Amino acid sequence: MNLYHLRYFATLAHLEHYTKAAEILSITQPSLSHAIASLEKELGVKLFEKEGRNVVLTKCGQAFLIDVEQALDMIDSSVNKLQMTGRGEGRIDIVELRTLSSTVVPGFVKGFLDSTPDKKIDFYFHSSTGLTSDMIQGLKDRKYDIAFCSMMDNEPLIEFIPVAKQELVLIVPKGHPLEERSSIDLKDTLSYPHIAFSKRSGLRHVIDKLFHKCGGYPKIAYSMEEDQGVAGLVGAGFGIAVVPKMPVLSYMPVSIIEIEKPSWERLFYMATLKNVYQAPVIMDFKKYVIEHADLKKITERKDF
Repeated sequence: MNLYHLRYFATLAHLEHYTKAAEILSITQPSLSHAIASLEKELGVKLFEKEGRNVVLTKCGQAFLIDVEQALDMIDSSVNKLQMTGRGEGRIDIVELRTLSSTVVPGFVKGFLDSTPDKKIDFYFHSSTGLTSDMIQGLKDRKYDIAFCSMMDNEPLIEFIPVAKQELVLIVPKGHPLEERSSIDLKDTLSYPHIAFSKRSGLRHVIDKLFHKCGGYPKIAYSMEEDQGVAGLVGAGFGIAVVPKMPVLSYMPVSIIEIEKPSWERLFYMATLKNVYQAPVIMDFKKYVIEHADLKKITERKDF
């Protein structure tokens, strides 16, 4: 039994005539008869019986046809998807930090789709915990093709390419003693309780380094994993915090203060698995992102 035999069987089952089926299949009638006879012999049951000049399915043939058509449909669908992939089409599975989901990643996706109007490309955006560590694990598990996230140390299997930046700012609740400051040295905040990012957050080690450079570390009132959660606690008056400068802060009961010292900009990265096969559509999208990210600008920053 082979795939051709199954296609011959399905065609004959619908046409119920050997000569017509052979013409459609572009084979001789004896070849078709031999294929069906071989199939019946292997299965041990009759699939067709004569009805005048035609043939009709037996009860066994009717049951077999249902399964054969489902199997052929599945195979044809899979072949079609792979052929599309080979042509630079197909699906790209993406996961992203929430702070990148409003403009940065949608901008890359729209620009790429606009540049490839003749190709069928689907983006699937996955929900996530919002933690870079979970996104990286998803890459390793082949759940995602690309993650837009923070850098993580000690990840030799992952390629991190910088694609965007975000400024860090200090936020304080309304009525706080620091509210009227337009800029600040972080060492002047050490006496106030802070809302920190959890140790699983990709931002935690960045902010820890900022305070290390200040020569001290503030008292941590609470810790959260997600930036909007941190901002929410600040707005409720539980402390102050260093957070990314994000649009949602303008709608929250907090005051935004520029960090004068030490200076630092948060970088965001496009992360993918190294040394694995990636479909042409994924490689094309990666190339587009690299070409349209302001790499020179975001890599010119002060370090610790």
